[in-house]
Amino acid sequence: MTDNDKILTHFTTRVRQMILQYNELKNENDELYAMVDAREEEIKRLKASLEQSKKDYECLKTAKMLEISDGDIDSAKRRLSGLIREVNKCITLLSGK
Repeated sequence: MTDNDKILTHFTTRVRQMILQYNELKNENDELYAMVDAREEEIKRLKASLEQSKKDYECLKTAKMLEISDGDIDSAKRRLSGLIREVNKCITLLSGK
């Protein structure tokens, strides 16, 4: 085997090694891209869930405010009813004299 044959054989071997390494790196790169895509989908899903949770929270906050307002209205109605009864008693007392 001549020096040129040895060099050519060595070169061929190195090229094959580089091709194998390229294929391995390409496969790893494809896997990493798939992982990135999966993470992006997960992020999208979580963002949508977060937005829905924010909307639900706002609705609950509004409902709670309305509930408090309804309670205040009921309390005010009871107080007014009590005041009206007292006024009616006073009118009755004044009318009876």
